[in-house]
Amino acid sequence: MNLVKKTIFLMLLASCMIQLTIAQQKYEWKEAKSGGYTYKYITNDPMQARFYTLKNGLTVILSVNKKDPRIQTLIGTRAGSNNDPKDHTGLAHYLEHLLFKGTQQYGSLDWAKEKPYLDQIQGLYDTYNHTSDAIARKTIYHQIDSVSGLAAKYAIANEYDKMMTGMGAQGTNAHTWVEETIYEEDIPSNAIDKYLAVQAERFKDPVFRLFHTELEAVYEEKNRGLDNDGRKSYELMLSSLFPTHNYGQQSTIGTVEHLKNPSLKAIREFYNSYYVPNNMAIVMAGDFNPDYVIKKIDEDFAYMKSKPVPEYKAPVEAPIKAPIVKEVVGPDAENVMIAYRMPGALDTKSSVLLGVVSEIMNNGKAGLLDLNINKAQKVLSASAGVMGWKDYAVFQLSGKPKQGQTLDQVKDLLLGQLEILKKGQFDETLVKAIVNNAKLAELEGLENNNNRASSLMDGFIKHRGQNWQSDVSYVDNMGKVTKQQIVDFANKYLNDNYVLLYKRKGEDKNIEKVEKPTITPVEINRNDQSAFLKKVDAMPATPVQPQWLDFDKDIQKGKAGLADVLYVQNKDNGLFRLYYRFDMGAWNNKLLPLAAQYLQFLSTDKYTSEQISREFYNIACSFNLSSGNENSVITISGLQENFDKAVSLFEHLLTHCQANEEALAALKGRIAKSRTDSKLNKGNIMKGLANYAMYGAKNPFNNALSQADLDGVTASQLTDILHSFGNYKHTVIYYGPKSMNDIIAAVQKEHVIPATWKEAAPQQKFEKIDQTKNQVLFANYDMVQTEVNWVRNSEVYNPDNTALVSMFNGYFGGGMGSIVFQTIRESKALAYSTYAFYSTPDKKGARYSTVAYVGSQADKMNDAINGMNELLNDIPRSDKLFETARQSLKQDIETERITQDGIIFTYLADQKLGLQEDNRKKVYEKIDKITFDDVKKFHDQELANKPYTYCVVASDKRVSLDDLKKFGDVKVLTLEEIFGY
Repeated sequence: MNLVKKTIFLMLLASCMIQLTIAQQKYEWKEAKSGGYTYKYITNDPMQARFYTLKNGLTVILSVNKKDPRIQTLIGTRAGSNNDPKDHTGLAHYLEHLLFKGTQQYGSLDWAKEKPYLDQIQGLYDTYNHTSDAIARKTIYHQIDSVSGLAAKYAIANEYDKMMTGMGAQGTNAHTWVEETIYEEDIPSNAIDKYLAVQAERFKDPVFRLFHTELEAVYEEKNRGLDNDGRKSYELMLSSLFPTHNYGQQSTIGTVEHLKNPSLKAIREFYNSYYVPNNMAIVMAGDFNPDYVIKKIDEDFAYMKSKPVPEYKAPVEAPIKAPIVKEVVGPDAENVMIAYRMPGALDTKSSVLLGVVSEIMNNGKAGLLDLNINKAQKVLSASAGVMGWKDYAVFQLSGKPKQGQTLDQVKDLLLGQLEILKKGQFDETLVKAIVNNAKLAELEGLENNNNRASSLMDGFIKHRGQNWQSDVSYVDNMGKVTKQQIVDFANKYLNDNYVLLYKRKGEDKNIEKVEKPTITPVEINRNDQSAFLKKVDAMPATPVQPQWLDFDKDIQKGKAGLADVLYVQNKDNGLFRLYYRFDMGAWNNKLLPLAAQYLQFLSTDKYTSEQISREFYNIACSFNLSSGNENSVITISGLQENFDKAVSLFEHLLTHCQANEEALAALKGRIAKSRTDSKLNKGNIMKGLANYAMYGAKNPFNNALSQADLDGVTASQLTDILHSFGNYKHTVIYYGPKSMNDIIAAVQKEHVIPATWKEAAPQQKFEKIDQTKNQVLFANYDMVQTEVNWVRNSEVYNPDNTALVSMFNGYFGGGMGSIVFQTIRESKALAYSTYAFYSTPDKKGARYSTVAYVGSQADKMNDAINGMNELLNDIPRSDKLFETARQSLKQDIETERITQDGIIFTYLADQKLGLQEDNRKKVYEKIDKITFDDVKKFHDQELANKPYTYCVVASDKRVSLDDLKKFGDVKVLTLEEIFGY
C-alpha cells in the first residue's frame, strides 16, 4: 500500500471509527402473568416475545408489532425429511401437500359417501406398494384412478385456499425441510378468530383426499429438481458430508423409487406420531392483543392430546480425514463447492464462532473473499455461508470460474483465503465492524413481521425456544469473541476434512425421470361449499378501514439547488436511506450499467478501493449505484449518525475515482464469462424468449453491448461517465430521522449539484408488437420438464380498468384458489406450477400483456398446452369463487399500509402512470360494482380466441417439433438470437 495513502486512511479510520451502542445487555428468562395465562420472556428481547406452553404441551410464541394491521402466522412441527421412514423418503413433504386438502368438515360434499372410496383407495395403494409386476401395477393404478374419480365427486377442491383467501390471507404456503414442516399465512388483524378456527380444524383429523393428483404434483416438483443442477449439487454435498446421518441420506423430496410407491397408511402413521401438540408451535407476529390471542388458541386447540414423540437418535459421524471429491454434471454453468461438517445449533458457543468466521470470510463488503477475491476479480464470484441444524451445521465456500480458469484454480484461491483466516492474518477491528453491521441488520429485521416469526420458529425447531436467550444475545456474544478464539476454532474444524464438489457442464446420463401416470381429470366442484366454510365466512370480523396516501401531506417536497427533494421522516429508529434517482439508464447509454459495475473496483487519489469498502463497513453504511433500462439510482444507507461521513466518502469516490485499465480488463473478462454462463440457464433463456415474443427480435433483453463494443470500451470513458453523473437531472429522496431542512443543508454541503443540468442522450424506444397469428418460439435445453409461456400484447394502459383487471387476475389465475390453478393442477394434475394474469404496464401509453405459464413433464406438454388454451378461450363461471376473489381484493387494500420510503416510490410509480393521487381509492370504490359478466366480457375481448406466441424451453429429445406445429408456426431460436451476443 502506498505509504501516504496508508497514513491518510489510518487517520480517517481513527477519526471516524464508530461503535453501535453495544452495552452488554442482560438476557434472562423471566415469568409473568397476563389475561389469566402465565408466559415466559427474555429481558431486553427486542421482539418482546412471549413464550407460552399450554396444558397439552402446545408451544405458542407471540410478538406484537402494531405497524400494520396484519399478522404473520406460522404453525410448525419439529419433523421433516430427517424423520421420514427409511422406506418412504419424501413422506413428510407430501404430507405437507395433503394438509391443504381438508378434513371431514371441509373439502367434502358428503363425508359419509366419500369415506368408503377413500378407504378403498388406501387399500389399493397398499397393494400397489407391495406389487412389483409392471402389468399388475398398471392394472392397480387404473383402479386407483377410477376410484379416485368416484371419490372426487364428493370432494371440494381448494376449500382451504378459498377460506384463507376469503378472510384476506396472503402468502398461503408451506415448506418441508430437514427438521421442520411449517405452514404459513399472512392474515389481516381482524381475521384472528377465522384463522384459528380453520387451523384448529385443519390439524384435527385431516383427510388425504385427491391424493393421486396431488402426488402427481409432487412428481412434477421432483422432475423440476432433476432439472436443477444446484439442487443436485446440494443433495450430493449433503450425502457426502453425512454418510450415516439422515441429513445426507434422506432428501426432502425423496427418491424416485419411494415416490412411485406411496403409502397412505405410512402417511397417517407419520401424522399421528409427529403432529402432536408437544411437538408443535404456533408463532404469530404482528398487530394483535396477546391476551386475547392466547385465550383463543387455548380454546381452539384444547382438543389436541400430548403423546411421546419418536426420537431420532442421531449417529455421530466419523471424522473426515481427507478431502472427499465428488462431481455433478449438468447443463448449467460450472462452479466449485467446498463444504465442512461443523458443530450444530445446540452448541451455542461454536455457533457464534462459526457465524463470525463466515462473516470474516464473506460479508458482502469487507470480508477476505470480498476484498481479496471478488474485488480483485480473481474469479467470477466467490462466497461463503452457513446452514445450521440441531445436530450439525455446514460451512460452505463456493466459487465460479472466470473465462479460461479451471475449477481447481478457483478451489485453490478459496482455500488460500481460508489459510489467511487460520493464520490470523486479518485486522481485529473487522470483528467489531461485523458486530456493528449485525446490530444494524437486526434493527432492520425488526420492521418485518415475517423476519420476527421466522426467527422465533427457527428457535422452536432447533431448541423448542428454550435457548432463546442465546439467540437474543447472539450478536452481543459475537462482540465477546477474541481473535485467538477465531483462529483456534478455524484450525480445529477447517482442515483437509471437507467435501470438494465440482459442478461440471455436460449431459447427465443418469437422470431417472418420474414417468407420467395415466390420470383422468377429476371433479373439483368449485361451485360447492361445505357447511364449515359457510360457518367461517359468517363469523363476524370488525372491518379494517383502508388508509389512502395523500401525496401532498405524506411527502414533503423541497429543493436542493436544481434538484427536487422528496422527504419522509423515519420516526421509528436511527436508520436512513438516501437516493439520487436519475431518469436515464441503459436505453439512454449502454455504457451506464458497465460504469455502475466498474465503480466498485476503483480507487481515488486518497483511498484505495479496498479502504473505501472497509470504511463503509466500519461505519455500518453502504452504497450502491445501479443502472436499469430507464433509470439509474444511487443509494446510500445506514446509521444516521454516520450520514455525513457516508455521503462525503461516496461523493469523493464518484467524483475522484481513477481510471484503472487492469480492473476494466478483468471486469470485461468476467462479463464475457457471465454471458456464457447466462446462456446455460433455462430461466434466462425463457426470459429472453418472452421478451422476443413481446417486443420482437430486437428487445430490451438482448439490448446489450456487442462483444466488439465491449472490447473497445476504455477506462477513461467510464470514469468520465462517473465523474459527470451528478451533472444529470436527478431527484433527491430521503427517508430518515433528520428534519428536511437539515437534510437539504447536508446534501447541498456534500453533494455537488450543477448550475444547469447536463442533457442525457435520447432514450432508445422499444414498442410491444402485435401477435397476428399463433407462433411457437422454441429453445432447446437439456431438461426433463417442458416450460411454456403464453404471451399476447393487448390494449394501451387505462387507469379506469385497474379494478377490473385486478378482479380478473384474482379470479382467473392469480393464486392457489384461482381457476387456472384448480383446473391445471388440482383437476388434471398437469403441472406443479401454473398461472395466468393480465399484466399492467408501468408507464402511461404502454400496453397491457397477457402472460400464462405451465411447467410440466415433457410427456404431458400437449395436454398442458391444450388445458391452458381451453381456459384462455373460455372462462369457467363460479359465483362462489368470484365472491371470494372480490373479498380478498378488498381486504388486501384495506390492510395494506404503504410506509417509509415506500410512500415516495409509490408516488413516483403513480406519476409514471400519469396518476396524481393514490389510485387504490378508486379501485376500492369500484370493486363491489364489478360482476362476473364484466369479467367474462373482459376475458372474451382481451384473451379468448386470440393469437398467442408460445415460448417453449425443452429438450428436443423429449418433445416433438411436429407436436408444437399444431399450436402455430415454429421458430427455433439460437442462443445468439435470444441473448444478442
